[in-house]
Amino acid sequence: MKTLWQNCHAATMAQGAYSIIEDAAIITQDEHIQWIGPRAELPVGDYPAINDLKGAWVTPGLIDCHTHAVFGGNRSGEFEQRLQGVSYADIAAAGGGIASTVRATRAASEDELFASAAKRLKSLMRDGVTTVEIKSGYGLDLPSERKMLRVIRRLGAELPVSVRSTCLAAHALPPEYQDRADDYIEHICTEMLPALAAEGLVDAVDAFCEYLAFSPEQVERVFLTAQRLGLPVKLHAEQLSSLHGSSLAARYQALSADHLEFMTEDDAKAMAESGTVAVLLPGAFYFLRETQLPPMDALRKHGVKIAVASDLNPGTSPALSLRLMLNMACTCLRLTPEEALAGATIHAAQALGMAQTHGSLEAGKVADFVAWHIDRPADLSYWLGGDLEKRVVRHGVEID
Repeated sequence: MKTLWQNCHAATMAQGAYSIIEDAAIITQDEHIQWIGPRAELPVGDYPAINDLKGAWVTPGLIDCHTHAVFGGNRSGEFEQRLQGVSYADIAAAGGGIASTVRATRAASEDELFASAAKRLKSLMRDGVTTVEIKSGYGLDLPSERKMLRVIRRLGAELPVSVRSTCLAAHALPPEYQDRADDYIEHICTEMLPALAAEGLVDAVDAFCEYLAFSPEQVERVFLTAQRLGLPVKLHAEQLSSLHGSSLAARYQALSADHLEFMTEDDAKAMAESGTVAVLLPGAFYFLRETQLPPMDALRKHGVKIAVASDLNPGTSPALSLRLMLNMACTCLRLTPEEALAGATIHAAQALGMAQTHGSLEAGKVADFVAWHIDRPADLSYWLGGDLEKRVVRHGVEID
């Protein structure tokens, strides 16, 4: 159905900037934007449905391009332990850390994982998120990774949100492969990824390149397998040390390299040349009390596209608000509000390989947008928490 949305201002986010249209109007046809522009230039025609947005600011639907929203268990007790002075190493040695999440995720049923993840995902959706990426990586064996990925697909099928599924089997070393990282990588490459891809459960492949996870050489084996399977790649890189994983990601034309606190200017150059998006995760930076900032000057200097995501996960970023992450990106990582909003719209879409259809308000793109009752776009980064008054439209249909 053709619908007219009017009496609004639009921050279209085309070209990664506000690209404001004052007194705007939007025509949607079914799931897509047919026309957007100044209301004074509105094409003459019949509109079966007309919506008065009452002076709202319209932005693209927010896109959370890096989450681990499906997991079992709860690690708030470890958070409390760390604040009382217990080291992460001691917690891990006692069976905590990611190992505890793996145990809980393996033990949970699909229905249990779906129910808990749906609650978290609905929190993000209440913040204006219309598209989200969710990673596996807490199963670390074929049955459990398959279970997680099936839940991710089910979330996209049953909730009014677009969901991208990423296989992060190379997230950590499972207990049954202790001291046998190469063997586990071989298992991922020869058994897990081919099986999961054949079942249609995977949109992209990710890995954790870090001294406490997997080496660049091991990650490259995963990338080569993904390449043979026709799957794009992403990478957790340079969070805790400089292994030049982001340059490795760039060599494989990765959609994104994420975290990046310890990346170098040469890494930034490589990412710029390949078009790999830098995904910043201020929630983890804040939660871990990091002090090493990503090299923002180098990213800007070389024109690397910058996205912002929640990194929603139980251990290092239990973040349920992408808008709060926009504020943290500004206050902690020195982005401007305009850069932060681009990071959760058009650049986030690029980080998911969806920029042709999502992330900005342009004719031909999917009609995902939010009409915010705010004074200016910067308010989305300014307000800390709360539920800003808004109307959310996904695929041309307003959702609760």
